[in-house]
Amino acid sequence: MLHYVAGLPAFLGYFAVGLAAYGVFAVIYTFLTPQKEVQLIRAGNLAAVTAFLGALVGFSLPLASAAANSVSIVDYIIWAMVGILAQILAYYIANFTMTDLHEKITADNIAAGIWGGGIALVIGILNAACMTY
Repeated sequence: MLHYVAGLPAFLGYFAVGLAAYGVFAVIYTFLTPQKEVQLIRAGNLAAVTAFLGALVGFSLPLASAAANSVSIVDYIIWAMVGILAQILAYYIANFTMTDLHEKITADNIAAGIWGGGIALVIGILNAACMTY
């Protein structure tokens, strides 16, 4: 009977590290962006929701790939940090390619939110694919 839950400690470890990585990513992302995501989302700003969820999904893809391919928790943590760096790059790419992105998101410009979230998603997909080794 115990063999059914033999992998439970590894699952719990990877899951806990993944949740912590989400927290670290969210703090770093909201610190880097000039707009106040939490306030905007609570106020019903769809552009902010779209951009932030795109970044979270864009981060979750490489995080999932790293969990599936890592050989240890330390390996997983290293690749999670790479995922965070890739999403920071995605934010700067989106910001560079759309003038006044943060102001547009704050003004609830849906196109700006989709652009920011979409760039994050595209970078996340590429990042996840590159992590399959």
